[in-house]
Amino acid sequence: MSRAGTFLLSVGVVLFVALLGWQGFGSVAATLAVAGWGLVAVAVFHLVPLIIDAGAISILFGRKERDVTLRDALLARWAGESANSLLPAGQIGGPMLMVRYLAQRGMRARDAAAIITISTTMQTVAQLLFALIGVVLLTGYATGGSSSSVSFAVLGVVGVIGVMIFGFYLAQRRGLFGRAMRFASGIAARFSKKRDWSSLVTRAEAVDTAVHDLYRERGRVAASFGLSLLGWIIGTGEVWLALDLLGHPVGWTEALLLESLGQAIRGAAFAIPGSLGVQEGGYLLLARLVGLPPETALALSLVKRARELLLGVPGIVYLHFVEKGWQRRRLARVPDID
Repeated sequence: MSRAGTFLLSVGVVLFVALLGWQGFGSVAATLAVAGWGLVAVAVFHLVPLIIDAGAISILFGRKERDVTLRDALLARWAGESANSLLPAGQIGGPMLMVRYLAQRGMRARDAAAIITISTTMQTVAQLLFALIGVVLLTGYATGGSSSSVSFAVLGVVGVIGVMIFGFYLAQRRGLFGRAMRFASGIAARFSKKRDWSSLVTRAEAVDTAVHDLYRERGRVAASFGLSLLGWIIGTGEVWLALDLLGHPVGWTEALLLESLGQAIRGAAFAIPGSLGVQEGGYLLLARLVGLPPETALALSLVKRARELLLGVPGIVYLHFVEKGWQRRRLARVPDID
């Protein structure tokens, strides 16, 4: 991990512990204990939006990817989400692992990179729309200065992330990967002139071509966006179920408000591994708007952390053994002899 990553992780840990200490470790633990084995039910429910997200990826598969199925997309999505939640690689680690996983399943690397790039873009755009739904609900649900300040803050976050995503989209259409590789190879060539970087540049340009070709499939791209948005909306059930298990049931509108704005706040802290501390602070801020006690807000965040562990740890272990198996098969290949 880089020094910046270590520093941000340390900040997140300090904020996380401070918030729990501020509300009282005992009261938060007591509230969380009410859920009991219900934590497993929350983890199981999360499989529903996970499957929908896998569908948003698999719908981008073309005829060339006949051997790669929805099951492969689901396992790739599971592994990628596990990495994003538990590994200190930021939000870029998961997509990179998904590309590698699909390539190991037989898909050409350039097509896998194009599919994951576009599906990730569509998922983020869907998240922005989901956050805007939350802002609309907030303005109609709560009144007063506190709700207005939260609305403006979330709109500011959505605006900044929206500009970043639009810039990322424009960069994709203008040869993001080829330009990035040419820039990187130019810097690397100053330190090692013996190595030829042209093949890597060619591969990166091939990814750009695959991205351009896939964006022309507007129906499939639109369907990927629609499924991603559906996944975000269905994910509201996780908050609804968790609060019911914690003994503080809320309506679907309140659950949607908490999930949409909570995910927007978490997304804004993408640089901090797992958005540690920021997610907890976001739920504390939002909970009072819907009448939840602060210890319940922190318990809700911990329920989500528990779900990440229950699904994420097996995902990381699975990814480890898949990688070992692939490396073993790769080394065992015997070259053809004419």
